[in-house]
Amino acid sequence: MNMHPPPVLFGAFDRHNFGDLLFPHLLEALLPGQAFDFCGLAARDLRPFGGHRVTLLPARPRQLIHAGGELLTCSAWQAAVMLLEPAAAADAIAHYGDDPAAAAAWAARQLGNSRSMPYVVGRGALAPGGKLVFNAVGGVEWDALPAAQRDEVKAALGQADWLSVRDHVTQAALRAEGIDAPLCPDPAVMVADCFGETIRQHHNRGPMKAVLDAFPQGYLACQFSADFADDASLDALAHGLSRAAAATGLGVALFRAGAAPWHDDPALYEKLRRRLPPGTARLLPSLHLWDICALIAASRGTVCSSLHARIVALAHGLPRVSLMPPQHRPLPDKRTAFAETWEPDVVPRSVAVDQLEPALLQAMAVPADLLRDNAENLRTRYLHSQAQWAGLLTP
Repeated sequence: MNMHPPPVLFGAFDRHNFGDLLFPHLLEALLPGQAFDFCGLAARDLRPFGGHRVTLLPARPRQLIHAGGELLTCSAWQAAVMLLEPAAAADAIAHYGDDPAAAAAWAARQLGNSRSMPYVVGRGALAPGGKLVFNAVGGVEWDALPAAQRDEVKAALGQADWLSVRDHVTQAALRAEGIDAPLCPDPAVMVADCFGETIRQHHNRGPMKAVLDAFPQGYLACQFSADFADDASLDALAHGLSRAAAATGLGVALFRAGAAPWHDDPALYEKLRRRLPPGTARLLPSLHLWDICALIAASRGTVCSSLHARIVALAHGLPRVSLMPPQHRPLPDKRTAFAETWEPDVVPRSVAVDQLEPALLQAMAVPADLLRDNAENLRTRYLHSQAQWAGLLTP
């Protein structure tokens, strides 16, 4: 009888963020028969939103898989704030946001560990002889990290039994540090294959059915983060969506891809809706993972600032356009980096809100077979990469 504990799937699925909620489902489906412990930095039950019951890391696990996401550049301060309720997050930012030393000390108290990059776990936390995997992780803002944080992450990556990264920017940054990492598409490229039936079942349920009934002619799915809160951005977004809706005859189905701090603000969606012509848009009220997937999958195209909303559209062979936040710093962008690495040049990357309409019409003109072939190619690439580390896991 096997008495060993199951491998740990580790990641930021301890908060409501669309992509992070997907990762554990995908790895469960892609490694059938393998039990996992789902662990993060906080013990949370995300099952009401389609996620998992998440526990804290156990002492000295035998096998740990970093499930994916932009883990390599997430600081303790960012992680601690994003695990709070919105009001508490605003209070923490007001108290500590301008004092890096105080912020770091507060984050260490909040998280109960001293790692400055807490979603990166090194071999020292594992049992002797344990296996350490980094699966299609990202870190496009690597060059902006302080040296001490880069050193902490490099030490963990250098101890890994398997490391893959999801974009060419992260790959190049690590190569400059002497770390070679093969490319692997984000696990979310597998969502249509793994959960197509689950997603179809949600098409005809409550919140999704209301959207389909409202837009029998079809709709564009649209999501945007709290970065677009200024009036100029909302005006430009409304202008672009209005023109695109008029040009295509489609409605606009708004949705939130994250309820954690720094993600999507429901008040902004109402402000946008009021700027659009009557009857043009409605908001999907659900924050359930599979309702969001269903909304994207049944759309005629997706406009979003969420990387994983884009990838779910990609997985279903649909047109997509990423929105560049208006105050975007002069740093690499994970949406652009992913698209440059894996998508045909004719598919738009990230655009400013005032370029939404032409970019969306360009995306919708891309031949459907090209989009389907791209999705199939990325599924093949992902499965090839996963097969190389799945064999490391022991029962």
